[in-house]
Amino acid sequence: MTDIHVDPSEAGDIVLIVRRTIRASVGRVFEAWTKPEHLRRWWGPASVRCPEAEVDLRVGGGYRIANELPDGNVLWIAGEFEVVSPPHKLVYTWRLGPGTPASERVTVRFEPKEGATEVIVVHERIADRVARVTHEQGWLGCLDGLAAFLEGEA
Repeated sequence: MTDIHVDPSEAGDIVLIVRRTIRASVGRVFEAWTKPEHLRRWWGPASVRCPEAEVDLRVGGGYRIANELPDGNVLWIAGEFEVVSPPHKLVYTWRLGPGTPASERVTVRFEPKEGATEVIVVHERIADRVARVTHEQGWLGCLDGLAAFLEGEA
């Protein structure tokens, strides 16, 4: 499920909210989201591969995730952690490619829900609706991959 919100007090500040319930414990989902060896197995939409991931899981620590596109080009997503509250919440900056300012922010909440975990991704400070559509497709693909990874392990 996805929602879109535009805060009228901040022109151009588009917020995307994506939710997915995954049949795994909060701890397993949080670990899959934060451990590089797990990220490499599920990150990205179906056509994207994650050949490399780095995570320094602490406030002020950084992360880098490689997205290998079908044409072989690699797009890096990187940022710094602002909130690390295992196993329930992460907040981090988001930037695409080197040299791009980290103006976007992602909050991920992991909430227990009837023996499963609801993953709620809030991606904010998106510049425009075109970027919002791209982020929505990416997050939905990532959550599909995460569900397949964790539910396939059960």
